[in-house]
Amino acid sequence: MVLANNNLYNIYEGLKHNFLFNNDINCIHILLNLYDLEENITNIYPKYVSINHIKKHITRYLKHRRDNHLISLNIGQLIHEDINRLELYIYLEGYKYGYIDNKWVNILEEETVKHFSIEELYDIKYLFHFDTSIEEISKLKAALGEEIHKGEKDSNYLYSLISSYCNKVIKNKVYSLNKFMDKQLTIEYNSDNLNIKEEEPFLTLEELNGIYKELVKIAIKNGIKLYKDAYWNGLNDRVLKRYS
Repeated sequence: MVLANNNLYNIYEGLKHNFLFNNDINCIHILLNLYDLEENITNIYPKYVSINHIKKHITRYLKHRRDNHLISLNIGQLIHEDINRLELYIYLEGYKYGYIDNKWVNILEEETVKHFSIEELYDIKYLFHFDTSIEEISKLKAALGEEIHKGEKDSNYLYSLISSYCNKVIKNKVYSLNKFMDKQLTIEYNSDNLNIKEEEPFLTLEELNGIYKELVKIAIKNGIKLYKDAYWNGLNDRVLKRYS
């Protein structure tokens, strides 16, 4: 039995690695089947917000350069698929763990039946996925977020995952950014000669270091928030599943 469990764990880890680091999309569908979540795919909806936040922060970080907006656009083009893949992975991990967390599913169900009839629960598609305006539900979600935050503080799971991913997949692209920069030329005339020069110099190593640090910081911050949202959605879907 231990050997079987170890083999299954290795299969899971191999599928995750192939999706995340080798961009094998088929691995996600295999994982969803193994997790028994394939039928929930229509309720799985990561927001893919990190790339826009990254571009805004890079533009702000490079505010001393006139081409800061162009640089942020180039970064977006280079890494948006990698960042979106990371977000999808994090979302699925959060959703899966929320879906199977019987302790919190029971807590949410106990609160749910105070606000919905059994008949209503058989017919609705969304529970408290997007609407936490009820005070008790808002407090419950906040408490869940605190528990996840504490668990992350103890384990550094998401921090390590995102840092490792950025280091292996994204870092080289950032440090190769100068290769993808379209340099704008300006022409200066004076009475004696004609000068053609680039508007802005290439990015320095210091600037590239700063860009990469900003990128990782935003990826970690958004990744943890995304994980919490996904965990919450998994809980809600599992409660509804009990009435389907």
